[in-house]
Amino acid sequence: MDKSKLLWTDRKRTLFGLPLSFTVYSFDSERFYLNKGLFTQTSDEVRLYRIMDLSLRQTLGQRIFGVGTIHCDSADKTLGHFEIKSIKKPREVMEQLSSLVETERERKRVTSREYLHDDAMDDDDDDFHGNF
Repeated sequence: MDKSKLLWTDRKRTLFGLPLSFTVYSFDSERFYLNKGLFTQTSDEVRLYRIMDLSLRQTLGQRIFGVGTIHCDSADKTLGHFEIKSIKKPREVMEQLSSLVETERERKRVTSREYLHDDAMDDDDDDFHGNF
């Protein structure tokens, strides 16, 4: 990770919205990074084009202190579904991350398949099972 290319970085915040943890989140234009731990450090990354969905959750306490948690669903094998917990300006971060995800998906020409409801599939089956 080249720190000079980072577009955003923040720490997981704890009591009263203070950054008193050893979890650091960051992203650049291609990857999201998760680093945590004091004595034993763990570093994970996920390529942005692998992120499928983002959602924001803010408890009352988080809203009071101006923090929130972004839930990310990804196709990454190691991180899979993960959370960016208790960060400042969560809505702005989610918007920036979402924009970068879309840019990377377009650049890499990645598309996702939306699953159709079973009823929609039944209509197509009627055409296939015509009288022979």
